[in-house]
Amino acid sequence: MAYTQLSPPQADDVSSLIPYAILAPSSHNTQPWRFRVVDNSVYLYADRTKALPANDPDDRELTISCGCAAMNLRIAAAHAGLATHLEILPHSENDELLAVASFSNASDTVLSDAELFRFIVERRTYRKRFTEEAISDVALQRLTEAATAEQAWLQVLEHESDRHCVSELVSEGDAMQWANPSWRRELAAWMHPRRKGDGLPVPWLVAPFAQVVVRTFDMGNGIGAKDKELAEQSPVLAVLGTARDAPSDWFVAGQGLERVLLTACQNGLQASYLNQAVQIPSLRTKLQHSLHCDGYPQIVLRLGFPSETLPTSPRRNALEVIDKV
Repeated sequence: MAYTQLSPPQADDVSSLIPYAILAPSSHNTQPWRFRVVDNSVYLYADRTKALPANDPDDRELTISCGCAAMNLRIAAAHAGLATHLEILPHSENDELLAVASFSNASDTVLSDAELFRFIVERRTYRKRFTEEAISDVALQRLTEAATAEQAWLQVLEHESDRHCVSELVSEGDAMQWANPSWRRELAAWMHPRRKGDGLPVPWLVAPFAQVVVRTFDMGNGIGAKDKELAEQSPVLAVLGTARDAPSDWFVAGQGLERVLLTACQNGLQASYLNQAVQIPSLRTKLQHSLHCDGYPQIVLRLGFPSETLPTSPRRNALEVIDKV
């Protein structure tokens, strides 16, 4: 699906919001969401067939990803002139139902979210090196305010000792994950040719070889050294978190994360993740204590100015993730 081919969202057709919701980021690009349109509401479900039991055993990042999708849904609605009332984790016999979004005519305050709309299609996960250009204090303040607006927090790591702590934990996390054969098999399983519409895109001729290499070899030390260098040399290293650590907080973290990412894009920035330090419970506890976090770290971000525009990530067609009533 080419992002440029998307039709504008329409106020009288809430299903037209969903193609923008699914441009949200997700671990291994699993796209772990499903939607159902009932009257003027959109029901957002976790798709646990896309779960990552080795990488994300509690579905914490899966829930964060769905929160990101909900944020995109809200912003697309604002662009269409609609306000969103979002009920998170509504009482339901179906534990896969994460949120219900209903819509009404928007106020001017809500319509301000529409300013972020065009950045839904411009956002990328930028895994390459950033330029050396410094990020202004004004831009950083906008990012922290974006997280706060969604009841999350963003801690920018300004002290060298904090950056070093995080980079060491990232490297340690790489070593621990790559030493786990189950984790390597799971990663390899999500290395797909782009035409499949999800996963981590690999050229189709190379994909079988790449999968064998990842499944077979522990490359943790080399990748850990590379990620440590990326962390230390990134213009900004930051941790996004929440006051508590229940599934509803993970969903809140996702909304906060996506607002931060879109605000970053609005300021010319892109981001990628160094989540090894929060994916392993023992390292997450170390991170929490070392940074004196006011709550629970959920995501580790690196941000900066990109040196090039990357192609869009593959996405499944929206019709594949919409359930018929």
